[in-house]
Amino acid sequence: MGATPGQDLSALRIDEGSRKAGGRKWLRWLAAAIVAVLVVSGAVYAFKGDTPAVEVAPAHAQAEAREVLLNASGYVTPRRRATIAAKITGRVVQMIADEGLHVREGQVLAVLDDSDARVRLNSARANHDATAAALKDLQVQLENADRELRRTQSLEKQGVSSTQALDLARTAADSLRAKITLTDEQTQAAEELIRVAQQDLDNCTIRSPFTGIVVSKDAQVGEIVSPMSAGGGFTRTGITTLVDMKSLEVEVDVNESYIARVTEAMPVTAVLDAYPDWKIPAKVRTVIPTADRQKATVKVRISFDKLDPRILPDMGVKVTFLGDEPKAAQSGATRLLVPQGAVRNENGNSIVYIYRDERVERRAVSIGDARGSDREIIAGLADGDQVVVSGFGGLSDGAHVKLKK
Repeated sequence: MGATPGQDLSALRIDEGSRKAGGRKWLRWLAAAIVAVLVVSGAVYAFKGDTPAVEVAPAHAQAEAREVLLNASGYVTPRRRATIAAKITGRVVQMIADEGLHVREGQVLAVLDDSDARVRLNSARANHDATAAALKDLQVQLENADRELRRTQSLEKQGVSSTQALDLARTAADSLRAKITLTDEQTQAAEELIRVAQQDLDNCTIRSPFTGIVVSKDAQVGEIVSPMSAGGGFTRTGITTLVDMKSLEVEVDVNESYIARVTEAMPVTAVLDAYPDWKIPAKVRTVIPTADRQKATVKVRISFDKLDPRILPDMGVKVTFLGDEPKAAQSGATRLLVPQGAVRNENGNSIVYIYRDERVERRAVSIGDARGSDREIIAGLADGDQVVVSGFGGLSDGAHVKLKK
């Protein structure tokens, strides 16, 4: 279709004002959309910013505790503790024992000068050897005397030898037999002297009487030790102190007014002064059947259920004597505990908020006694329920919450 003659297409123009008005309308729509997005984003952000942040803790079950009957204090003591001393007086030439050394039964702890003992042992052996040699000589002489006696007896029967010669031959043989008996006894005595000298030599080596740990080193090389005090301060009566760590127990003094509460094998909880947060299970081993009239106390010995390397002799310890196991504990019943701050009071009712899946549930509970920083829950909760302990501002049943980081 062609242009109509006389029409000039170059005259067609878009009005500049109309073009500007259309552009401004498109910009207004774009700005309105941006504002709407910003408003929605702000609302979402504001909603998230208002989500309460809470802190939670689990409800935990605790068995019914035993009744505390009595408290006492004492010390850790070993049943087997020995100060090792020498059986003879001597000078220390080697000191093997040292504090903290673990030793076995029969292990060498120290060695004394054994030069004198060796001299006595060598002398006893030499005396024994000389006596044994004399015994052999007498035995040879006796054999010859017996031959002479038999020859004389034969000659006397033939009438060639006199009766006097026969008596002399018999006397010589009998004398040698007596000397042999005497020398044999002397030989046995010499053997005993050897054993005595050997024992003196063995006594110069000090050995451990049992397996344990050395807790004190009481002598040094060069010092004189003796089984008894020789006067003055230069002679040691002990070489080392040994403790059997497997025999550690607790010894406490119980006022005689309360000793009737203590029975053998009753449960005890021991707490060392060095580890106040460590409760060690134990039981009464024995009650010493005598009292201290000056202190009006009775000694009680307590055995640990299980020993531990942290338990050391002479440590201070506090013990708690416990009663029988409660009936509730025997039947398996337990108490449920939550932190004190988790329990709220609303209109006279005790409630807690349970956290689950980023929401909280308001729940009424029945409370019991306070247990330190915890509160006993009788009904309304189960073991392991997460309860809110802080951040209660703005909370309501079913509210959306987040956990504090």
